[in-house]
Amino acid sequence: MARHIYPCPLRWSDMDAFGHVNNVTFLRYLEEARVDFMWRLAPGNGSDAFTGGVVVARHEIDYLKPLVHRHSPVTVETWVTEIKAAYLTLRYEIKDEDALYVRAATRIVPYDLDQSRPRRVSPEEEKFLTEYLEPDPVKKGAGKAAAKSGRSAGGVGGAERPEGAVAV
Repeated sequence: MARHIYPCPLRWSDMDAFGHVNNVTFLRYLEEARVDFMWRLAPGNGSDAFTGGVVVARHEIDYLKPLVHRHSPVTVETWVTEIKAAYLTLRYEIKDEDALYVRAATRIVPYDLDQSRPRRVSPEEEKFLTEYLEPDPVKKGAGKAAAKSGRSAGGVGGAERPEGAVAV
């Protein structure tokens, strides 16, 4: 099991009026790491994995601590928690040596750009993704907590939340 490590620079324009990195900016950080993972790393060995395209079907983000601008980059760790025939799930942590700022997940659907429709994960893509496959700690933890409490793991409205997340 491996994780893709992406050093993500912070830009002055990433801050909002409250002096910390804006919530939408974190989506850009995830995108930068995902693009580096899927379009630089995957084809780096001569593979044509993901050249057919992908689309984002879902993002889920837990903001854990404010991040303020500084000159050193944050680390975005990316790994795979789910590979299905027609989609995959990536998980991320945005952090540095002192703090964990964000936990996130993205559901990716392979997409045929020529046909303008979803496609299946190719065997070559699955092989690449398997190198980064780890069990999903959120789903594993949610299932155990639900079993103890007698509630469904989905929580309110079926939305999954990591341990400690609060519904508002």
